[in-house]
Amino acid sequence: MTDRSRPDLDDDTVAALGKLSESLETVEQARGLLYGFHQLTGKADLLLQEAVGQFRDAGHDELADDLERDLVGRNVIADRWTFQVVEDFDAHYWTTFRAFDERARTTLADGDQHVLEARMKQRERTAGHPRHEAGPALAD
Repeated sequence: MTDRSRPDLDDDTVAALGKLSESLETVEQARGLLYGFHQLTGKADLLLQEAVGQFRDAGHDELADDLERDLVGRNVIADRWTFQVVEDFDAHYWTTFRAFDERARTTLADGDQHVLEARMKQRERTAGHPRHEAGPALAD
């Protein structure tokens, strides 16, 4: 097994790679929230359409007409539905961020991920103690 803590790299480089990785992980969380926003907004629109039908069934046609015309299918951001926001985020920010993370890791650490965390694991584990192994056991 190779030493994922990369003792050949200086501490400053490892710290910078770790901060970039942490930043990307935060972007990944934001992306998940954005997808959640997309799904929840879509669900809200479908529920709104059901409410419109119920108002119509209850004889409130004017309110139903206004809701259907002015709110059902409305852009959530000027000129965009949420799927377009997600697509723009992915195309113009997320993919660029991931590409820089990969570039930094490839250029500075031969593509290794989580070097900072590997060093932390080395520092914090109890050598020889069960469940504190450096990594998965190698297959025999």
